Amino acid sequence: MKLVLASNNAGKLAELQALFEPLGIELVRQSDLGIPEAPEPHRTFIENALSKARHASRLSGLPALADDAGLCVEAFGGLPGVDTAYYATQFGYEKGDANNVRALLEQMADQSDRRAALVSTLVALRSAEDPEPLMACGRAPGLLTREPVGDNGFGFDPVMYLPAFGRTFAQLPTDVKNAHSHRGQAARQMLALMRERWLDDTRS
Repeated sequence: MKLVLASNNAGKLAELQALFEPLGIELVRQSDLGIPEAPEPHRTFIENALSKARHASRLSGLPALADDAGLCVEAFGGLPGVDTAYYATQFGYEKGDANNVRALLEQMADQSDRRAALVSTLVALRSAEDPEPLMACGRAPGLLTREPVGDNGFGFDPVMYLPAFGRTFAQLPTDVKNAHSHRGQAARQMLALMRERWLDDTRS
């Protein structure tokens, strides 16, 4: 079964493709189909994920999977949240993972409360008009380090420390990270939902 992934993020594609492989699902980035990114005007992950999935499905004619994810920092009242991808631009830096991490560490420099969570919301649609989208959420809480540690993963992985492992996400092997990450949690929920609701479709 082929699904269009409503994202142009290569790291996200690789991570999700590995997680969805057991169900025989092939993910194709929307950019590979010439589909532009959808607007993300909403203030919640679920609304943005649904909007992105409908956009990708409508323009591709394929079932679609969208992920809206971000970092929610306790000291900032849950922000940057849906603005995570563009976090660095608020402080005069260009958009990008390295600058996001740099800006975050600068803003957190005097904060003693280092609690944060990486959050992922997945939405899957059989078509753009699907009245019953599948929705799954994952949440990986941890503590923000004071400097990047590790070189695996992407995004905020180098500064998200997991007390249970004594390491950051960027220090974990990929299989361990996928088993415990916010996106991994959401993907496993989504796989279960697809097996339950779309099983006949995936056989066709």
